[in-house]
Order: sequence, then C-alpha cells, then structure tokens
Amino acid sequence: MCGITGFYTFDNNNANTLANVQQSNDKLILRGPDNGGIFTDAHVALGQRRLSIIDTSNAADQPMHDNSGRYVIVFNGEIFNYQQLSDQYLVEFWKKNGAPKTHSDTEILLYLLIEYGASCIKWLDGFFAFSFYDKQSRTMLLARDPFGKKPLLYYTTKSCLAFSSEMKSLLEWGVPKELDYTVLHQYLQLNYIPQPQSIFKNVAKLKPGHYMTVNETGIQEYKAFYELKCHPEEYPQYTYQQAKDKLVEHMNIAVQERMISDVPLGAFLSGGIDSSVIVALASRYTSKLNTFSVGYKDNSYFDETKYAALVAKKYQTNHHVFSLSNNDFLEHLNGVLEYIDEPFADSSAIPVYMLSQMTRKEVTVALSGDGADEVFSGYNKHAAEWKMRQGSIAQMLVKTAAPLWKVLPHSRNNKITNLFRQLDRFADGAKLSDKERYWRWASFNTNEKASSLLSDASLKKINRPLLQQEKEALLSAIKTDDFNEVLLTDVRLVLLSDMLVKVDMMSMANSLEVRSPFLDKKVVDFAFGLPSEYKIDAIMKKKIVQDAFRSMLPEELYNRPKHGFEIPLLDWFRNELWGMINDDLLEKSFIAQQGIFNVEAIEMLKQKLKSNNPEDSHATIWALIVFQYWWKKYLA
Repeated sequence: MCGITGFYTFDNNNANTLANVQQSNDKLILRGPDNGGIFTDAHVALGQRRLSIIDTSNAADQPMHDNSGRYVIVFNGEIFNYQQLSDQYLVEFWKKNGAPKTHSDTEILLYLLIEYGASCIKWLDGFFAFSFYDKQSRTMLLARDPFGKKPLLYYTTKSCLAFSSEMKSLLEWGVPKELDYTVLHQYLQLNYIPQPQSIFKNVAKLKPGHYMTVNETGIQEYKAFYELKCHPEEYPQYTYQQAKDKLVEHMNIAVQERMISDVPLGAFLSGGIDSSVIVALASRYTSKLNTFSVGYKDNSYFDETKYAALVAKKYQTNHHVFSLSNNDFLEHLNGVLEYIDEPFADSSAIPVYMLSQMTRKEVTVALSGDGADEVFSGYNKHAAEWKMRQGSIAQMLVKTAAPLWKVLPHSRNNKITNLFRQLDRFADGAKLSDKERYWRWASFNTNEKASSLLSDASLKKINRPLLQQEKEALLSAIKTDDFNEVLLTDVRLVLLSDMLVKVDMMSMANSLEVRSPFLDKKVVDFAFGLPSEYKIDAIMKKKIVQDAFRSMLPEELYNRPKHGFEIPLLDWFRNELWGMINDDLLEKSFIAQQGIFNVEAIEMLKQKLKSNNPEDSHATIWALIVFQYWWKKYLA
C-alpha cells in the first residue's frame, strides 16, 4: 500500500514543472511512511511513497526499474496472485534473464507489463493503481483496479498530464483550483462526490477497471479491461445449497490470499455479519488473530461491541476494544477534517479514522468486511426497495399515510424517530419510478433542496444538462425488474464513491492497509451470477451470506437491527460544536461574504437543527462544515 504521483510534459513549456515531483511526493508521506523515491527524465517525473508490506527490503523500493533500465513503474496496492502469475507467464523470461531480485508483487507486475503490455492487467487479482513508463517509446500506462479501491486522480491539457493518489499531492503540480459548481450540487445531494468527477474542473478520477495510455501527443487510449455486469444467463447454474457452498469456497480462498504479509496483520470486527465472516475464515490460517472493535461509551444505541466480543470469544482472537466517548471523537475531528482534501461528508469517516489509528498501533494490515452490503444486498434501503417491488398491502398503507409521516419527528438518533424517518422516505419513494426512487434513497437531499442551499450566483454556474446526463449515467444499470441491477448501481456509486473512499482515506491517514475479501473479483463475479432471491427476500437481507456462514457464527448476530458505523452528530451540533457552526464556518456574515450559499437557507437549516423535528438536517450541516473547512484551506 503506497501513494504514487507523476507528471508527463508533452512539450518544453512545462519542463520546469518536473522539479515539483519531490513536494508532490512528500504530500503522500502518510500513505507511505517507510520510503520515498523519485524518477525524472526530460519528459516524465514519477514519485512513490512506500508502506512496506510484501518484501520489506530496500530492493523492493520504488520507483522500480527493469534490468535494462528502459522501463520504470510506480505501484500502489497489492497483487495477491502475483506468484501464480509469475509461474504461469514468466517462467521462460526468468530462464533467459535470471531469477527475480525481490519477492515483491511490484517486480512481477513490472515484467508482466514488459512482456505482455496492457493485456496482462485483466489477470491481476487485487487492488491497485500504477503508472508504467517506457523511456524509449515515451509511452506511459496508467491503470486502476476493477472496483476502485485505490484512487487515481489526473489532470490533463494539450501540453501535460499530471496524476496522483491524492488531490493534495496533485495540486503540487500546479493544477488550477477552479470549483466545479455542478459537482458541488451533486455533493449537496449525496454528501460525497460521484466518480469520475472531482470538486475541481478538469480533474477526474480514472474509472475502475480501466487503463489509459499516454505518449508525447497526449492520451491515446482510455479503455476498460474489466466491467462488472449482471449475468442472468448464469442464474439457473446453482441451487441455493450449491451457491452457499460455492460462496464459502470463494470467500475462503479470498481471505487466505489476503493474509499474505511480511508485517503484522489483523482484522476489523464490528459485530456485524460481514466482519465476523472474515474473522471466522481468517482464524483458520493463524492462531490468535488480532481483532479490533470500536464502541460508543456515551451512546449505547450505536454500540455493537458486545456482538463483536461473542465472535472474538468463539475464535479465541486477541481482541482489542476501543470504547470511545464523545470527547474522544471530538478530539479527532480536526484530524479528519485536516486530511480530507476533497469534500466528503460521510460522518462515519470519524470512527473509521479512530479505529484505523488505534489498529495501526498493533498491526500494519487489517482485513475488513467492506463490499458485502452492496454486492449481496445488506442495506435497509434494499429491504425497502424489495418491498416496494412486491406491491404489498403494507406498502399501500404506508403510501396512504404519507401526510402523517411528514408531520411526525424525524431523527436517526433513536428507534422511534428513525422509524418515522424511514416511513416518510418509503412513502416518498412509492411515488417515483425505479430509477428516481433509487436516486432519492441514495440522496440526503432532493434536487430542489440542494439547489435551495446555493446562492443565485452559484446556481447560474451549474450546468443543468450535464448534471442530468451524469445522473443518468450513474443510474444506467437499472433497466429491468432484476434486483441485481440495483446492487450493480450501488457498486458503481455508493461503494466506489462513498465506502471505498472513506476506508482508503481514513486508513491511509494512519498508514494502515485495509484488505477486503468480499471484493475479490471472483467473489463479486460469482455474486452477480446469482438470482437476487438468493440475496434478499421478505425475511432477510444478505440472505446467502447469512445462511452460508450461519454454522460458523454466534446465533446472537442474527435477527438484530443494522445500525452502521454512525456517530451522534445531532447532539454534537446542538452542543459542543454549535460555536463552530454558528460563529465560524456557517456564520451569517461569512456565508454572505463567501457568496457560494444561500444565507437564508443556511439560517433556516440551523434553526431546523435546533427544532423538535431535525430530520436529516445534521447530515446536511456536516456536509456544509466539511466543505467550508476544505474551502478555507484550499480556496480562501
């Protein structure tokens, strides 16, 4: 796990910019505290910061060159099948040229690219972003893993291309900081930025499962090497029992592969099904697995550590519980805001940051259950969508009572008000088409509400046709009544731009590598070849995962509500953080002077926060706080 950066000048006008490689690389030091290296020639500069995981020797440091010196690579990630690929495709190469000099996956990838070019990328099992450069032909290849676990941002003009793992590093190449108001509108709806967009105009993210080739005349090719699809033709392939057995087999291999490490390794253990499955399987391959949980000392409604303890006891893990108070979270708030270099307002980033920080004191690599909810249908919104498509009597009753749900108090902070909130959203969704309902339930704010938060000047800068076009692209998988299309959309939107960004950003802020067995390519491909009724029905979400591993897990983990990794924002904003909101970041005169937001709308939102019916106002307030903190740092 590392950070990479680079610059390619297509003419002499940008030659001086190549010297910025050191400061761009330095910005990535938390991603790679163990070593930093750079490469430059007359046209290209490359940088890499290394977090040593496999082959920790200096011989595996980067940028890495081949024996001839013609080729160079900077690589971020892990290739779990690198040894098999070497044995399958490079045997003759090693016979002719001598054995590898390291035991690293980077060296194997380097020589696969030399021998097979971009065609080898589809063979890789793992997560990655890399740049491979041929000095002789002046050709560069950039690639990103199938599901986008590793970030790769880029900026290009007629005269240059710059790329990096992080925005703060990319900006060191002199990239112009021009706010994209169309993207800001999307952010105000979703609380994150949907990829491949970024908050700045002309900066994009390389799409997952894609590669790009560049030479001195610019981008030559932008092509997919992997595309996840639903496979309805495969649905009859397995009976439910056969599918359960196959899932256990695939997951067992995925976990075993992800335990390859030359540094200490552990696992997150939240007390949910997904992380518990990972711990159950990982315990087969090591004794006294290190496991890590975070609990909420001041709010039992969000605390699930008792369930994690049951799993830890069953598998005799070396279990670490971090029971945190509100003050503990508040003390780390600035650390999270300071590291974020592009607006991102999933508030569960705060506990992920703290869990990563404390986990890093014991291990360098952690396994996680990320991806299972999106791939196998684990969210409450999935249950709601399933019920909506069944056209039940209960659905009609909830829809009929829509006016009632509107006037009842809404809040995520306790069971009753959260139920009212969910019923209101369900009733709203009942009026919409499948695509529009998905978008509504994926969003914190409607299109109209997001627009109302912006000033007239900002609204004029939004490209409405482009906004609609990008929304349609994000929802393009939803075509039929196949529920798998909803899950595919979640993988392309929620997983990519929210969940994976959160885990990558907060773990890298603490120099911790996180590996996700549920996002093994074979597991995900298998999942989208299963009928949706194997994943969800009237009784159970994530059905096949729960049933396949039931014998391995404590019964207490089943049939209990799903809370997610939430924090009590509402209480904080009404108390400890009210000064930061009212007197600083959302202070009335500052908002007016800044000119981005609608002063009256922000004032009304603050009043809503203090009312008896706060709804999701705290989530929108958090999105505004994150943006304002970021704006002050990068644009003020």
